Amino acid sequence: MGKGSAFYLCVVLGVAGFMAATAEAADLFSFEDNFDIMWAEDHFKASADGQIWYLSLDKETGCGFQTKQRYRFGWFSMKLKLVGGDSAGVVTAFYMCSDMGAGLERDELDFEFLGNRSGESYIIQSNIYKGGVGGREMRHSLWFDPTEDFHTYSILWNNHHIVFFVDRVAIRIYRNTEASNDAFPNEKPMYVFSSIWNADDWATRGGLEKTDWKNAPFVSTYKDFQVDACQWKDPYPDCVSTTTQNWWDQSEAWTLSTSQREDFSWVGRNLIIYDYCHDTDRYPKLPNECINSPWD
Repeated sequence: MGKGSAFYLCVVLGVAGFMAATAEAADLFSFEDNFDIMWAEDHFKASADGQIWYLSLDKETGCGFQTKQRYRFGWFSMKLKLVGGDSAGVVTAFYMCSDMGAGLERDELDFEFLGNRSGESYIIQSNIYKGGVGGREMRHSLWFDPTEDFHTYSILWNNHHIVFFVDRVAIRIYRNTEASNDAFPNEKPMYVFSSIWNADDWATRGGLEKTDWKNAPFVSTYKDFQVDACQWKDPYPDCVSTTTQNWWDQSEAWTLSTSQREDFSWVGRNLIIYDYCHDTDRYPKLPNECINSPWD
């Protein structure tokens, strides 16, 4: 795959600048200052220095957390190490949602990591909701074992497109166009969430593989949450997405560079398992956004 690019450097420098600005306060960072546990606090643990977080799933329950703050547009990133071994039926998620309780009118951007039987590849599923309407799933295989070490999963969200990144490689682009603007989530601020739960009714081979509870607890591991985004405070946000200080909303962040397009094309040729835009059995009339080019 291709190497660096102007946009890649923009992303790197943008995040680096954000992290440098907060480095002085890094030792003051705490989970409690930034996140709330959604449920099952006894299934959450942190390392001694508070910088690594563990969510566990057993037969009784899973666990999840969300940011205290809502955002509208920006860069959102987390390093995850996924459940190893036989994890069939287990889903780990890193996602954004406008509603705490997955309400009927929610907007949502999803990374979901679908567990597997030992020796099989993890599947990464992405989905996008606007006004409570989802059904925009894509599934990819990965080019590495996500259980052996931490890897970075990121979402770039501005008013031009949504890009899902894995280790800085764009795997999915969802564009905003005037022709299909009704399908693009750009109006509601969102919280950032992560969770682990049992989904053996659908997650592994369509629900054929059930969770083997003898392997519990299943543990997903997190660190290095990064956000450089517009913080929302009612009735107006603290920043405006058109201001030039926001690198994630400057023109360099509205498209991919040539080398990033090469990487994206390589992913498209080799790693896509499912794309709702090609599922004519499910959608005899494809959704309007399926005609969009990822570039123009």
